[in-house]
Amino acid sequence: MTDTFVALSDPTRRLLLDRLSAEGGLTLSDLSEDLPMTRQAVAKHLAVLEAAELVASERDGRCKRHYLNPMPLAKMARRWLGRFEDVPMNAMAGFAGARVSRPESRL
Repeated sequence: MTDTFVALSDPTRRLLLDRLSAEGGLTLSDLSEDLPMTRQAVAKHLAVLEAAELVASERDGRCKRHYLNPMPLAKMARRWLGRFEDVPMNAMAGFAGARVSRPESRL
């Protein structure tokens, strides 16, 4: 799970995931298009995403096509966000108005 958070921490990697989400099966050249970095830099970002299992790749002749793997994101959402789905809003109402307890002064 740590690899997932590390991979998602970079805006370029999130952009690559967005592109793969919109259209899977993109090559390195496709993903590098319109980015202000070299293809080698994009390849390094893809390697981080593959290590985190957020991207799956397959060979298509001489090309390597990349696809979004949504499973790690779904697991993360279930584990970290799912617990808050059933929280009643009235349980959180008192949170904003909670008083800060101050230590009594000794005289």
